Amino acid sequence: MKYEIKNLILTALFSALIAISAYIIIPIPFSPVPITAQTIIVMLAGSLLSSVHAGTSVLIFLLMGAVGLPVFSKGQSGVGTILGPTGGYLIGFFLAVIAISLLTKNKKNFKRFLTANIIGGVIIIYTAGVLWLSFISNIGIKKALLVGAVPFLPGDILKVILASFLANKLKKYI
Repeated sequence: MKYEIKNLILTALFSALIAISAYIIIPIPFSPVPITAQTIIVMLAGSLLSSVHAGTSVLIFLLMGAVGLPVFSKGQSGVGTILGPTGGYLIGFFLAVIAISLLTKNKKNFKRFLTANIIGGVIIIYTAGVLWLSFISNIGIKKALLVGAVPFLPGDILKVILASFLANKLKKYI
């Protein structure tokens, strides 16, 4: 019982942290996709929670936004945001958090966190986001990569390192 309450609290906490981190943004003038702090929180959720609880935390975040709470970047909300140019990244959060959790399930060390966060926090999120951006904006994959991935790589590599370091330090407490 105590263990399940702890997991429910952590699931809710990470849902809230993903929503709050949507307000930490750096707009990019040539891209519909802003830089946010959400990816680092997604990486931490995947690194520290089970795949069920990590996935649930992102699903709750997505549902909060879908029903109208302003939890997406720039205070946006609604199904239209999920179906809009940045929707692939939002769906990518769900896929990424589960992948990260599964990849770190049995071995929770810095190297494993780093590898999982690169795969989930960069490759999976970028793939879902760029493919959706290309489709919904009717631009080619090359252009979608240039506006939806390339500008974010340096910052996301730093986020991967920071999330991996933090997860490695926090794992004993969570």
